[in-house]
Amino acid sequence: MLTSTHLLRRRRFLPLFVTQLFNAFNDNLYKTTMVLFVVYAVYNDESTEAAFSGLASGLFILPFFLLSALAGQLADMRDKARIIRTVKLCEIGLMTIGAAGLYMAWQGILVQSVAIPLLLLALFLTGVQSTFLGPIKYAILPQHLKQDEVLAGTGLVEAGTYIAILAGTILAGPLAVEHTGWAAMGIIVIACIGYLVSRQVPAAPPMGEVEKLDWHILRASVKLVRDTMHNAEVYYAILAISFFWTIGAVLFIQFPPLAKNTIMASPEVASLFLVVFSIGVAIGSVAINTLLKGRVSARYSPVSVIVMGAFVVAFYVVAKLWEADQPQSLLGVGAFLAWPMATVLLGCLLGIAIAGGMFVVPLYAFLTTRVAPHKASRTIAANNIVNSGAMVAGSLVAMAMSAIGIPITEQVLLCAAMCLVSAWLGKRLVAAENEAADLAATMRI
Repeated sequence: MLTSTHLLRRRRFLPLFVTQLFNAFNDNLYKTTMVLFVVYAVYNDESTEAAFSGLASGLFILPFFLLSALAGQLADMRDKARIIRTVKLCEIGLMTIGAAGLYMAWQGILVQSVAIPLLLLALFLTGVQSTFLGPIKYAILPQHLKQDEVLAGTGLVEAGTYIAILAGTILAGPLAVEHTGWAAMGIIVIACIGYLVSRQVPAAPPMGEVEKLDWHILRASVKLVRDTMHNAEVYYAILAISFFWTIGAVLFIQFPPLAKNTIMASPEVASLFLVVFSIGVAIGSVAINTLLKGRVSARYSPVSVIVMGAFVVAFYVVAKLWEADQPQSLLGVGAFLAWPMATVLLGCLLGIAIAGGMFVVPLYAFLTTRVAPHKASRTIAANNIVNSGAMVAGSLVAMAMSAIGIPITEQVLLCAAMCLVSAWLGKRLVAAENEAADLAATMRI
């Protein structure tokens, strides 16, 4: 905790932390407002709502799959701080497109033919922006921080990201239907502030030999993943992270329609679900750093994801009990909290998120500490390619289950099954970690 407080007072960390905070806040204010508005104000069918939620998630994730190789090359071969400033400047333009879509949809102007396509275009461009920032926010840390500060910095970035998601999600709930115009204005203002803060990030020039960029997206992606996965620790960390975010993607697809059609909750309550999830991941991100005392290790990851799966099953059971005694009209926050088992439902969500945060944060630290510093960005980019492919697959599975009529509540069990796979991968990572430590000890002798 002292290390974390120390970092927040340093220019080598604070501007990056705040820039990422504003970026995550704005992304989620926009995404959550857009999805809740469409689910609650445009469509009125569970399968259509789930399909739109899945389409939105897929469009946001797709750029990670297509462009991460280029993003990783740029981050390792150009000044990372300069890339951050360029991307944040572009955010002002893409949020203007999103604001136009939100305002038109709110006013009922060409909703299906123009407004929704504009919303989805802006969401795709937001994914492009995050693709180019993704390799930097973790890979820049070993460049600006001491070795014993990297895990604390990674935990702070992860916790800060989820605090920002929390704030954006809280604000999106009340703005989503009644005051969407304010959200449209806000995302442009926040993009401008984020750009100004990004100008304070210290320079982070390339640390190795500057190589020629490979603009062939498919070839570069295949080469990047192949070159990265030969390290056993990195290999299992990437696979485990991929399954974790696939679980997260499926849960986030399910939340809005599940909240509306099973829990019978208002947009504010749907927003509350995402808020609780974000708080939990932030708590887990900080807690695991305290447990590990700054050491990068996956030893708590297998048990963390098993606990996460148990909470997913508990959430499913509570949702089924809720379905059996369902309200007749949408519940506001107060009415929801007064409903039997509401506290248990939120407790299950919180448990899922805390365990998830404890599982994933050390894995990101592996990606930046188990490779040469000049390859850190490309390692994160390779991780993003595999993650996004897995998340798109998860989104397609969720959409397919909705299309064939599997109820949203039953789909939650898919996440519990994926937790078992993540636990196995976490166990394999711990074994690889121990083997690497034994080898290093032998070489010292």
